[in-house]
Amino acid sequence: MIRVLLADDEHLIRRAIATLLGLEPDIEVVAEVSRGDLVAQAVQENAPDVVVLDIEMPGMDGLSVAETLPGHAVLILTSFGRPGHLRRALAAGVRGFVPKDASAEELAAAIRRVHAGGRYLDPEMAASAMMAGESPLTERERDALSLASQGATVVQIAGSLHLTEGTVRNYLSNAITKLGATNRITAIRVAQEKGWL
Repeated sequence: MIRVLLADDEHLIRRAIATLLGLEPDIEVVAEVSRGDLVAQAVQENAPDVVVLDIEMPGMDGLSVAETLPGHAVLILTSFGRPGHLRRALAAGVRGFVPKDASAEELAAAIRRVHAGGRYLDPEMAASAMMAGESPLTERERDALSLASQGATVVQIAGSLHLTEGTVRNYLSNAITKLGATNRITAIRVAQEKGWL
């Protein structure tokens, strides 16, 4: 049996996925959690063979969770097939990336492949990621823009990143220019749509 842990904050979707996977003769859902910050403990307690994560969850997003699970077979199941998310997931060692509108058969096949040590990438998501290219933002530009997206002021961003206010303004200005935006809000929207934030 392939032991699976499901992490998704949408109860109805999580239960439906668990029920559908439970119909597979070789897959058993051994644990379900609704928050990203509960995954590590559930992994320790249940020793799953494959961890299936949603990206958007409270407590900790699925990509951040994946980065804390090196050596584990992780599959991302998401309705957010943004190119930056796929690239970040692959960089974190995620072995599978499946859209939520996939069939139960496709998800089960992806779980089997990931469990066997292979990879499964939805073809449309992979093509979109290749066409979008790499994020043009440096790590510091992304950090500054990410804090700005949470409503932080330049002074607060400077304090959080231990930078001067002038340096923060430069990072934000560079990000706006690189993203072809006219202001910070537009830059945040573009970066989020691409999955770069």
